[in-house]
Amino acid sequence: MTTKADFNAEEWSTVVEAPVLAGMRVAKAHRGGTIRESVAMAKVYNAAREQHQGESELLDALVSSPPSVDPRGLKDAGDIGALSTERLQEALRVLGSKGTPEEVGQYKSFVLAVAQAAAEAHKEGGFIGIGGREISPEEQAVLDELRGLLEAQPATPR
Repeated sequence: MTTKADFNAEEWSTVVEAPVLAGMRVAKAHRGGTIRESVAMAKVYNAAREQHQGESELLDALVSSPPSVDPRGLKDAGDIGALSTERLQEALRVLGSKGTPEEVGQYKSFVLAVAQAAAEAHKEGGFIGIGGREISPEEQAVLDELRGLLEAQPATPR
């Protein structure tokens, strides 16, 4: 079983940052709802703490670490896409070399849950809450990109 102690500070920061960046990328895909999307992402962390506690030391440590992003990596809002892809690929590489395939799979599921929560947090379009879409086409495109990226990274055994 992999623990936080198996990572150096930079590796752990990358592992912690990637899910938040994935959620931010979805939130920035379409204007509006940023506060709701942030709250929805926080709820995923809280739910994971409550529902999966003790199942994986790695996931327990991840959801116990305050989600944050190093602002030095973001020059402007356009950087979020490239930065999220870079961090997610690096996090998967690090996890693939240190974690079990099951832990990598749990991490991928968690990243998608965070991104999905951001997408579903704010109804897009409509008028005063009537009509509209649960997920905008722009958000769906980002979710599809993230899903493709996660599926392209195999859970390699250590």
